[in-house]
Amino acid sequence: MEPSFPRLFTVEEANALLPELEELLRDIAVHRDRMREKAPHLEPILKSSISNGGGRVGSEYGVEAYNLYLGIERIRALGVLLKDLDMGLLDFPHEKDGRVVFLCWHPPEERIGYWHEIQAGYGGRKPLRETP
Repeated sequence: MEPSFPRLFTVEEANALLPELEELLRDIAVHRDRMREKAPHLEPILKSSISNGGGRVGSEYGVEAYNLYLGIERIRALGVLLKDLDMGLLDFPHEKDGRVVFLCWHPPEERIGYWHEIQAGYGGRKPLRETP
């Protein structure tokens, strides 16, 4: 049984979203990096949080985590799948030859140029011009 997706994209629709998605990915990366900077300081904070609420660093980490979540949710709400946060890898459900596949994109690619079978993943990418 083929998975269902709330939206199927044409190549043109996916390409039209890329500027907005690039901005979202940059914003998400900022929050991800801030969380990584704070993460080493969290263990003692978490141990003492029972009595003091976690303090400033814990609160800042929580804000970054929430902002990261919001950015990812904005991508999901567009019907796009974020496959790799560090790489900025996105998949767009797409109908090709009567079946659902993924259009595949990540920065610094300028346009959608690849697709892959749902189960194949990034390693199974094929150029759009190639039709099975």
